Amino acid sequence: MKYYTYFPGCSSSEGGSKAYGLSAQAVSRVLDMKLIELDDWNCCGSTPYSSVDELSSFCLSARNLSLAEKHGLDLVTPCSSCYVMLNRTNSILKDYPRVKANVDEALAAGGLEYHRTVKTRHLLDVIVNDIGYDAIRAKVKRNLEGLKVACYYGCQIVRPRLGFDHPEYPESLDRLVASLGAEPVPFPLKSRCCGGSIIISEEAVALDLIRMLLNSALSNGAECLVTVCPLCQTNLDAYQSRVNRKFKTSFNLPVLFFTQLMGIAFGLDDKHLGLEMSIVPVKGVLAKSP
Repeated sequence: MKYYTYFPGCSSSEGGSKAYGLSAQAVSRVLDMKLIELDDWNCCGSTPYSSVDELSSFCLSARNLSLAEKHGLDLVTPCSSCYVMLNRTNSILKDYPRVKANVDEALAAGGLEYHRTVKTRHLLDVIVNDIGYDAIRAKVKRNLEGLKVACYYGCQIVRPRLGFDHPEYPESLDRLVASLGAEPVPFPLKSRCCGGSIIISEEAVALDLIRMLLNSALSNGAECLVTVCPLCQTNLDAYQSRVNRKFKTSFNLPVLFFTQLMGIAFGLDDKHLGLEMSIVPVKGVLAKSP
């Protein structure tokens, strides 16, 4: 059994991406991983608010890192934005002593301190590098052969310096999908932005970004799209109908979390994966898999 401190983030706990949190825990149990949720965690600060009051956003992340440091384990999150923000805070505290002094003062007011010993990792990194593709393949119970999948990393997970995958041409998710028996299709836009952060403020721009991503996936034969980011999944799943109205298209592409596809391949019950929470139904595309 491998143990990790788990930071679910706002979206994957009780937010719009609750299915991600459900499926992450379900898959982790199959893989003999113990995700121990961080007690009394708070928002990581990865919102538009960080552009308004950057120091406060660092303090929010540092509080989580301080709490996690007490456990002496890697801090794992399924959220790409949380992954970036927590890693960024670690880097800022290292490189900018004045910021660190302000953050330390804020932590001390709450009886906390942080010594920068926590390694923050994305759930995908942990699954493919700590568990490994062979171990994943050994857990497969349902044949996904023939299912063509567009692997979408989004623009966040590839950002941290010295990350676990290539910033322009990542392949870890593609290899994972292949280990499940499905077929990852060529997807040139796999690390492009979906517009999730501007869907409210600049809807027209965001809808065009979504249109390009869906069109690229479908033009390469994808029957579903799999992502590692809760914000990307919400954006691509929830706004397809609006894209269709604006551009006179007929997109109906299921968008799953990578943990949901893993759970399907592992033979887990749908209710443990939150498949019914998807807006674009996933059952049709998976029906051909025995």
